[in-house]
Amino acid sequence: MPRVWDIPVHDSTRVRDARVAAEGAAALAGLDGNRTAAAALVATELATNLLKHAKGGQLLIETVPPPVLPAGQEAASVVQIVAVDHGPGMADVPAALRDGFSTASTLGTGLGACRRIADDFDLHSVPGRGTVALARIGTTRTGGARGRDRAAAPAPVATAARAGGVNIPFAGAEFSGDAWAWVRAGHRTTLMLADGLGHGPDAARASSAAVEALRRSGHLPPAEVLRYLDAELRPTRGAAVAVAQLDPETGRLSFSGIGNIGARLRTGEGWRPLLSRPGIVGAHRPTTIPEHHATWGADCLLVLHSDGLPSRWTPPADACLASFDPAVIASVTVRDASSSARPVRDDTAVAVLSPVPPDGTP
Repeated sequence: MPRVWDIPVHDSTRVRDARVAAEGAAALAGLDGNRTAAAALVATELATNLLKHAKGGQLLIETVPPPVLPAGQEAASVVQIVAVDHGPGMADVPAALRDGFSTASTLGTGLGACRRIADDFDLHSVPGRGTVALARIGTTRTGGARGRDRAAAPAPVATAARAGGVNIPFAGAEFSGDAWAWVRAGHRTTLMLADGLGHGPDAARASSAAVEALRRSGHLPPAEVLRYLDAELRPTRGAAVAVAQLDPETGRLSFSGIGNIGARLRTGEGWRPLLSRPGIVGAHRPTTIPEHHATWGADCLLVLHSDGLPSRWTPPADACLASFDPAVIASVTVRDASSSARPVRDDTAVAVLSPVPPDGTP
């Protein structure tokens, strides 16, 4: 089941909680002692940063698939640590990432250390709106995925997209009833978001069953994936599920959904919704499941979300946001649709599919 550590960081006692949570996630991901220590250090630094610079915020820690899937093999999960705040933001992000920079009378090594230690690191900040910092730590140091300014070999055509997301359990629960996953079958990649009916352990079992079923059916078109999932989820309480599949050889994105998973696609013409059919996968599947098709290009962005996000959320207007890690985009989406005075109202998951940047940066 999708274990998520949602840690509100508003005083120094929660810094220890962040470190312990990172160690727990590292154990789930099978990290060795060195990488576990790295995850704990990154969580500690990001939690401390929330207190020093934003007067508090939220730390989300979980195990997730990597943002780019390897060909011909199953991808190992990595530890993802996301720090989200509604603080003052940063006027100069590159300066903040340099060792020795500080606005809080400290050594100023926090973000720079995180970027060096993590396999993936990204940061989005806007003055007056807040900051999202993301780090991922895997089983081994790849040496090639640490920061947006790193050099990287061009990605092959089959990895023309990357995916990421965040998952927030309702009321700080241990497990979320939502889950997202993506798989690669040949040159096609398939992204799925599932929202188990209700919330709590039973909802988490339903969404987890959808994730396992996707791993066996990712070679099928989206409508067929949903039919397969419907049979596999019969022993559970069922789930709302949306499936998007990208074929980079044809440049086509296909989408099908059942239930109230939201989907919005950005193209050069702006944002438009992708509609699902009413029903519940595993309980009340509609007779017909249409597939929607769209052309996928370098300017596209797909956002899938569960109903924990307000139905009238505003898509991000930042023209440069698509160049950020997809999990950062998902985190910014959740942050800007909620606040400490208006917290999420249910399990909330957001998954994003975005193009790989021209330089091949994962």
